[in-house]
Amino acid sequence: MTKRPVRGAVDADAAEELVRLASVLCQTDTRLDELTSHEIDSVLDEHGHVFLLRHAQTHLRKNEAAKQAAIINALPAHIALLDAQGLIVSVNEGWRRFAGASMLHNPGWGVGLDYLRICDEASVADAPAGHAIGAGIRAVLSGKEKLFSIEYACLSGREQRWFLLTVTPLVLDRPLGAVVMHIDITGRRVSQQNLFDSESRFRQMAETIDDVFFLSDASGTLMIYVSPAFERVWGRTRESLYADPQSWIRSAHPEDRPDVARRWGDVGHAGFDHEFRIVRADDQVRWIHLRAYPLLNEKGVAYRIAAVATDITPRKVATRKLRESERRFSDLLRDVHLASVMLDVHGTITFCNDYFLRLTGWEAGQVIGQNWFERFIPWQYNGDKNAFSRHLAKQLESWQRENQIVTRSGERRRMRWSNSLLRSEEGELIGSASIGEDITDQHAAELKIRHLNRVYAVSSGIGGLILRGLDRDELFREACRVAVEAGGFRMAWIGMIDAEGTRIVPVASAAMSEEHLQEITMRLRKAEGLWLGETPAARAIRERRPIVTNDLQSNTTTTSGHRYRRYGIGSVATFPIIVDDAAIGMLSFYADETDYFHEEEMKLLGDLSAEIAFAVDHIGKAQKLNYLAYYDSLTGLANRALFLERVAQYVRSAIDSGHRLAVWLIDIERFKNVNDMLGQAAGDALLRQVGKWLTRSAGDVHLLARVGPDLFAVVLPVIRESGDLDRLIEKNLDDFTGHSFQINNSVLRLAAKVGCSKFPDDGVDANVLLRHAEVALKKAKIRGERYLWYRPQMSEKLSAHLMLESQLRLALERNEFVLHYQPKVDLSHRMLTGAEALIRWNHPRRGLVAPSEFIPVLEETGLIHQVGAWALQRAMKDFRRWRDSGLRAVPISVNVSFIQLRRRSFVEEVAQLVGSGLNAADGLELEITESVMMSSVMQTIDTLRAVRGLGVKIAIDDFGTGFSSLNYLSRLPVDILKIDRSFVNDMTTGPQGIAVVTTIIALAKSLRLKLVAEGVETEEQARLLTEHGCDEMQGFLFSRDLPVDLFEAKFLCDEAPA
Repeated sequence: MTKRPVRGAVDADAAEELVRLASVLCQTDTRLDELTSHEIDSVLDEHGHVFLLRHAQTHLRKNEAAKQAAIINALPAHIALLDAQGLIVSVNEGWRRFAGASMLHNPGWGVGLDYLRICDEASVADAPAGHAIGAGIRAVLSGKEKLFSIEYACLSGREQRWFLLTVTPLVLDRPLGAVVMHIDITGRRVSQQNLFDSESRFRQMAETIDDVFFLSDASGTLMIYVSPAFERVWGRTRESLYADPQSWIRSAHPEDRPDVARRWGDVGHAGFDHEFRIVRADDQVRWIHLRAYPLLNEKGVAYRIAAVATDITPRKVATRKLRESERRFSDLLRDVHLASVMLDVHGTITFCNDYFLRLTGWEAGQVIGQNWFERFIPWQYNGDKNAFSRHLAKQLESWQRENQIVTRSGERRRMRWSNSLLRSEEGELIGSASIGEDITDQHAAELKIRHLNRVYAVSSGIGGLILRGLDRDELFREACRVAVEAGGFRMAWIGMIDAEGTRIVPVASAAMSEEHLQEITMRLRKAEGLWLGETPAARAIRERRPIVTNDLQSNTTTTSGHRYRRYGIGSVATFPIIVDDAAIGMLSFYADETDYFHEEEMKLLGDLSAEIAFAVDHIGKAQKLNYLAYYDSLTGLANRALFLERVAQYVRSAIDSGHRLAVWLIDIERFKNVNDMLGQAAGDALLRQVGKWLTRSAGDVHLLARVGPDLFAVVLPVIRESGDLDRLIEKNLDDFTGHSFQINNSVLRLAAKVGCSKFPDDGVDANVLLRHAEVALKKAKIRGERYLWYRPQMSEKLSAHLMLESQLRLALERNEFVLHYQPKVDLSHRMLTGAEALIRWNHPRRGLVAPSEFIPVLEETGLIHQVGAWALQRAMKDFRRWRDSGLRAVPISVNVSFIQLRRRSFVEEVAQLVGSGLNAADGLELEITESVMMSSVMQTIDTLRAVRGLGVKIAIDDFGTGFSSLNYLSRLPVDILKIDRSFVNDMTTGPQGIAVVTTIIALAKSLRLKLVAEGVETEEQARLLTEHGCDEMQGFLFSRDLPVDLFEAKFLCDEAPA
């Protein structure tokens, strides 16, 4: 920042303030100990300024520098304290900010510097002011001066700011140094310059206008300024008014002078707005209109009087002559049954005859002096005022015009006017004279005939359109066009209720500006209150009857009435379009005239809307039949037939151009679970959302189809490298699984699998490509892959998968499934505490089949529900048998699938299993994986709470592999956490592995949950788990899973180890 000191005059008030601040500084310094010893919070000077000293005793006694800093920081200025040699010994926060230094990096900025040397060594540009400042400081330090001050400019970047620097001595019983203070006076300097500029502009304006401008003191006895126009209007010199400020009052006409003097005497309070006469020095009389008002200071007190005087003599003369002309005109038309009106050039009524007053219901005193266009002309005829001004400007001697006038009662009368110009004796234009004939009845009869002819034309034209068999949109467009072109309506539009049945959407219009159509659309979107809103369109649909507004200007029941003024619309009629006794849309006609729609017109237009409704019904049914043949009624997407047609077209294009294409078949995983758990309505809603998501992802709805209950197909018309396609599939699958679908109060995340085929590699026919994509999809589901491209060998493997699915169904019927039990033991004593039931398939030829081979197929086909229910029943039978036969009956843990948990009958099924007696519920624990719990948290909490209420314990299986949060975990009604075997295996591989397990154990302990470690295979793992407080374990270290008879013999008999 470059500082440029400039010597200048010092503001006396500012200097006095700085002296006062320095005085307070010295006084405060000497009295600090005395004041703060009594815990006084603040010190006030004689003007009420507060210097904060709260708890100063504690902070300021540390050292002298801290004491001085606390004092000067309270002062509203940029301050530095100099010692007797001119060294800076202390600065306040304001000084640091003023200097542009960072308090954080250099908290003592400037302290210790020789300020006199800084001033003496100022740059060439700053040297004069710098030397002056240095000399001033020395004078104060030596005692020669009590005060030194200077104004200087500081250039900060592009902004120039002004400061006032003041130096005062710091003296107690001996000279100590000086106080240097800076105050920002930029605002004052700017205000002074603005005042100077304002006065210059004012003087230029006042000296160029024709009116006379006065400026006097508040009493009106001292004339400060008078503009040159005074000499032209008053015929006297300005010097004479300066010399005798009251002379303008004495120049008033003797009859007007007392009133002028009285009003001027009160101008400081009431202002002045008065017309009066003056007598010039040449004895000429002029009319003056003088307006005066007081100028107030910031305290609301008048300190100046401003006045403007206008010479209105020409207007007064013209008015007098007009009155004389009106009297003569009135005498001529007193007994004529025609309306007679005279206006001045501004449209002010100067005369009207008795017939006009009787016609309108007014009295002369209520009309004369009023503006004709504001009092009598409706808004539809706003152009009359502009036409009147044009005729006067062109000085057409006569013209005719028809319009409506509004009477005192609000009735409108149609008038035919003959108009002519009025001139003064000197030929000056002073207004117009008009003779009007009331043609209201005649005009109404003619209008009635024209209206009916227009409606007949519309009915005939639209009837022809219906016979032409147009589609719905074209019929609507043409109907609106005919209404405007043949019917002469100002505009017309048709709106239909949207698919949700909550809004009206404009679908066709004619002669309607884009602005107006947008305005209607936005108003319909924002409609609040009753169903669809309170617009005429909404009421017509809701009430299923025509809604008419025959005077949009004055009607208050329609919120849009006042907006139609700028569109030149007087009335509107809206008719519902009713199909099958339900209003599906509406048709609106807008007319220029008010009071357009009457009984005959309404009947014809009502019949017309009924004909349109019949045509719409016929078109709709035909379109629906055609739609259902090619589109899915639930999602609105193409169905299988239309998709195959489109793929066939793309194949032909690919053959012609030599490029390749791809077909994807997308399966929504576990969609059946949504239907089972949430109901079909929720499933349908989910499918619609999925369809919309896929449409946005594909970018073109024509590339997409729904080809099965939970199957969607996509065609990619042009493909290049397979690697690009793989990345595209991966990205879309990631986006899909990451998207949240909202169904009622549930948030669902879905997964999908994709089967893919390519042209020409996998087929040259649309049916073949889709069939091979289905084969690839089934293979992907079998292998657990997210997506697979078709390969010829897949067909063979698919046959094997279908065979396995068939065998599983037979296995369920033939009771080939068995339960094996793996013991759970207490880690500390190795005592048996329970068993986990594991489903095994005992194939008649293959023996025991690996669970990894058949469990995924059970889940994919939904058979897991029946097999899971069987496992629950089998486990409870075994438990009861152990208990009843005197064996050691330990609780049995049974895994529950997502499909079982989401069934509405699940709680009831468990209740029937455990029964009501002999504490059977103590023998059952349900294991649910963490990911299943978190798939629909709120519903899971409700279900598990009900199950737990039956006495059944709940365990979270594979904890740590899902996505649960502490918030939800603390709310879940569970009793047991099972540590996943992957974490147990990692315990002995490094510190990170053991850290994960100890964290899980600590979490379970804080929630008071029992801990079971799965997959324990070594003594080292068992030892670590025991040391860190795990309760139980299961795994090959103690025993693998066993058939029920071996489990009983080994663990449950009396001679079995405990």
